[in-house]
Parts: sequence; C-alpha cells; structure tokens
Amino acid sequence: MAQLLRNATLLFFTKECMVEYFDEFNFFHVGCFKVALSKLLGFGIIGGSLLVKIPQIIKIFQNRSGKGINVLSVLLDLFCITAMVSYSFISGFPFSSWGDGVFLGLQTLTIAVLVMHFSGNTTQATAFLAAYLAILFAALSGLTPLSFLWTCQAMNIPIVLTSKFLQAYTNYFNGNTGQLSAITCFMLFFGALARIFTSVQETGDTTMIVMYMCSTLANAVIAFQMLYYWNVDVTKEEKSKKIQ
Repeated sequence: MAQLLRNATLLFFTKECMVEYFDEFNFFHVGCFKVALSKLLGFGIIGGSLLVKIPQIIKIFQNRSGKGINVLSVLLDLFCITAMVSYSFISGFPFSSWGDGVFLGLQTLTIAVLVMHFSGNTTQATAFLAAYLAILFAALSGLTPLSFLWTCQAMNIPIVLTSKFLQAYTNYFNGNTGQLSAITCFMLFFGALARIFTSVQETGDTTMIVMYMCSTLANAVIAFQMLYYWNVDVTKEEKSKKIQ
C-alpha cells in the first residue's frame, strides 16, 4: 500500500521534490512548485481531453451533417496531433506532457470519418480509417526514424496555423460557424494555452513550445469567431444567400 501511494505521488512530484516537501518540509520551493503545477495542469488537460471534442461529435450526429466543418482543416489537425504524439512517445517525454493528444487524436479521427460519411463518402471514410491506422502503427512501433518524426513535428507549426485559418476562412465565407461546437472551441483554446507552460517545464522542446504558441493564437481566432457569430441564425443566413 505504501509503495502504491509512493508511485502515485511520483506522478506529481520528482524524487528531489518529495525530499523537499516530505523530508525537509520546504513547501515554498519554487522549482518544485512549478513542476507540481505543470503535472497537475498536464493531467487536468488529459482529463479534459477525454470530452473536449465529444460535443462536436454529438452535434454532427444529431444533425447528421458536417456542414460548416472544413474537412482539410480536420485532416491537418489530425496530422499535427499524430505527429506530436508519435514524436513525444518515441522521445520518452512524460505522459502528462502529451497524453491529451491520444484522446484528441481519437476524437479528431472520429470527426473526420463522420464528416466524410455524412457527406456521402462512406467508402472513402472506410479507406481513410484503414490507411490512418496503418500509418499510426508504423509511427509508434519504432519503425519510423526519430529524425523523420522530428521533421513532422516541426512541420506542425505552419500546419497548425493553416488548419485553423482554413476553418476561420470557412466561417468567414459562410457568415456563421455552422456545426462547430462552442464548448470544443473554447476548451481547445484554453488547453493549448496551458500546454505552453507544461511543455516548457516538462520537455524543454522548442518545436513543441512554438507549436502550442501558434495553436493558442489560431484557436483564439476560432473562439473569437464563435463569439462574433453567436447570434447568427444559420438557416436565415443560408436563405439570404440563395436569394442573392
């Protein structure tokens, strides 16, 4: 039991910090406070990631439509998440610094497949799912060189911006946010913001830090659009475009 508690404690504190807190009773150690805060934020983000895109998935199911969702944006998002998870896993980074990517990836994959399916491309959706799973296996199995995964991770920076701004342009062009979920958009923004801090503390990896900074900026644009188009009636907007 004591060993189990110790192992659980190590999820949030390093061995050095356990000495500072529980042997020296130095509860004001700045370095250990940052580490503990980073761990708590990391696991909090992972917990939130279990549900972050569920509202979006439910909204697509309820309306049986992916209207307003830019498929290319979703696929680019999925690439970024997959590259980040694969690179972090092979690099041996702490799970608290990237674990949310596992659940975000599963949910983003689901959204991509559903949008294709409800657009009448079920065969394409099935083929895409099979191809993605094969690529994921190759990336996580160690068959893919770390240098290649690093390159993919570095590519995330422009891809994250392109992905989000494609969706932002779609929103602007349509004059509404379509089937986008406000809950999902705001959770992605705050999650990316918190990840800047946890990446600095737990990985020190420049590409990951810059990626999350770009992701925060891009998600902020989508979140702003959610507020800007909040009271827009999508049905009326579509009717007015048809009249024009």
